[in-house]
Amino acid sequence: MRRGTALAAPLLAALLLAGCTSSSEEEPDAPASGSSTSASPDAPDPEAPAPSAAAPREPEDRACYRMSFEEAVAPTTDTAPVRCRSRHTSQTYAVGRLDAVVGGHLLAVDSERVQQQVAAECPRRLQTFLGGDRAALRLSMLRSVWFTPTVEESDEGADWYRCDVVALAGPERLAPLTGRLAGVLDRPAAAARWAMCGTAGPDSPDFRRVPCSARHTWRAVSVVDLGGGKYPGPKAARAAGQGPCEDAGRAAAEDPLSFTWGYEWPTKQQWSTGMTFGRCWAPD
Repeated sequence: MRRGTALAAPLLAALLLAGCTSSSEEEPDAPASGSSTSASPDAPDPEAPAPSAAAPREPEDRACYRMSFEEAVAPTTDTAPVRCRSRHTSQTYAVGRLDAVVGGHLLAVDSERVQQQVAAECPRRLQTFLGGDRAALRLSMLRSVWFTPTVEESDEGADWYRCDVVALAGPERLAPLTGRLAGVLDRPAAAARWAMCGTAGPDSPDFRRVPCSARHTWRAVSVVDLGGGKYPGPKAARAAGQGPCEDAGRAAAEDPLSFTWGYEWPTKQQWSTGMTFGRCWAPD
């Protein structure tokens, strides 16, 4: 028996698709101290310049944070760093500089161009940090989120961006991060903890994605790259995965003559956010 299931992928959580603009996770530097000439101890010189606060400190690379899903997808955050040996759900893997000057004009930190710059850079750098190849990352529950200064912090001189890695535990829920994540997808035993599995077949109403370290019955076993450019349409996207996923299901089965497989492909909305691939599933 060979049974195939194919379905359009349900809309993934916004966390998978978009980054965040956040405030600095550390307290801004204290205002610069100094002295000024005053008319009397009780009457400061009205012409003396007011002390100015230093720009907020940059986030620290490899810092860890205990964030909820809601905090991770919020446009700003005041979450403070915690010790990486303690419970945490987010770790910074890159800190860089914003390129906000175009044609001699300074763009706002929340402008579309500046935000797109970070939205492209952080996912690209995630694979470098985690190791493995693109398929391994797409078959994992590890994702990137990103933060820039608030408009107020940018006005004070902050020009950094911050990339964090998080792991999804399920719909709108983050998993605690454990172990060394740098290069984790190059280490099969460690990578298995963060692999993508399902609580049921991908065509079941009970299906939801979970890490393979959690209870599950199906596993994402392969990726079907659908190319780039314009969305091919649901019919073409569906047809593209039938053969590859049947082959992947056969390869994962104990009996190549009796096996079950599943395929999910992106919607047009998911395609527009960068999900230009489908996933093949098999019972596990």
